[in-house]
Amino acid sequence: MASTVRDHRIVRRMANLPRSIMGGISRAMGDGMGFIGRGRGRRRRNQHTNIPLEPQDHVHVPQSHDHVVAQGQWSFLESFEQQYGTKHPFFYACRFAEAMKLAEQDHKFLFMYLHSPDHPFANVFCKETLCSEPVIQFLDVNFVCWGGLADRGEGVQMVATLSPATFPCCAVIAPAPGETIAVLQQLEGPLSPAELVGILQRTLEEQGVAFGSAKAKQDQKIRADRRLREEQDAAYLAALHIDKEKEKLNNLPAREIAQKPVEAPNTRNYGKLMNNFINVTKQNSKVNESIREKRDKGIANKGSESQPTQILIRFPNGERREHTFFYTDTIQSIFSYIDSLGLPGIGNYRLISNFPRRAYGVDQMRMTLKETGLYPKATLFLEPLGTRVP
Repeated sequence: MASTVRDHRIVRRMANLPRSIMGGISRAMGDGMGFIGRGRGRRRRNQHTNIPLEPQDHVHVPQSHDHVVAQGQWSFLESFEQQYGTKHPFFYACRFAEAMKLAEQDHKFLFMYLHSPDHPFANVFCKETLCSEPVIQFLDVNFVCWGGLADRGEGVQMVATLSPATFPCCAVIAPAPGETIAVLQQLEGPLSPAELVGILQRTLEEQGVAFGSAKAKQDQKIRADRRLREEQDAAYLAALHIDKEKEKLNNLPAREIAQKPVEAPNTRNYGKLMNNFINVTKQNSKVNESIREKRDKGIANKGSESQPTQILIRFPNGERREHTFFYTDTIQSIFSYIDSLGLPGIGNYRLISNFPRRAYGVDQMRMTLKETGLYPKATLFLEPLGTRVP
């Protein structure tokens, strides 16, 4: 495709989100992202399920803001697939807030595409670039993808947030504190598949280190806050126990107190007992933390034969399963794991890796994950035998 030469420099800027989107982020974080537990594949366009986008003419159904937004996301997939088919990156049909939360949980950046179907560059970009095999494979492995129509739903709000000068408009986004997002890269205008993949690869390499470091600091803060809460809870329980003992002592008749001269002086030691209880709790917390650190270091410092490998397996119905192997395990181990799941409709199949594309079948069963380049993490697609490989 023809494209002009542009200087896509990697920049990091903060963008303020509209209040309606911020409300969605709060709800997504509050409900624990329940849609993920129901299966991520259900949030993608299901070609065997018809989702009505408008109520019947003779029935008036009041629609909430969330319902209108959900319709907007399905409208994007409907519009996109009607014009360009079902071979495209794995776009999640959900609120922008839910997609951001999903990206944060997967430790990935969000790739956002804003579609303006009437723009003269849109048709060529979607057909020749966005739906090309190298771009699909690269985005599916490295990003969580979200798309919106530039003239409806949350797409309108994101256009107002990013203020693109032209279309098509793509952006690489990372979560940020407060009512903002970190826009790591914003791409506008036509791009070839090689240009798009090259820019995205460079963004990952230059911004990924900083993103990972910030994530590690955040995890460390969460662990410290958890330990502080545990110590505060222990102190509260100790104080509650002491207050109950005091109440029991105060409620005793005077003659019983006189009959127990040895027990009365013990009330003077309540403060000391509570401090001892708190100190023991802190020591136990430190011991548990030390055990966890040693265990984690033990896993990392074991011989090269025990280094873990994360394998994400995607099934034809959109379902995803992730499992940890060792890089000395063979391809046969992955097949055995899939067979142990007992999923219906899984017969003879082979596994396909992408970027670069490679098939794994009977001939590769004895090869290790390191030998096949699937270490330290990889995504494999389950392909039933008999399906033509493009």
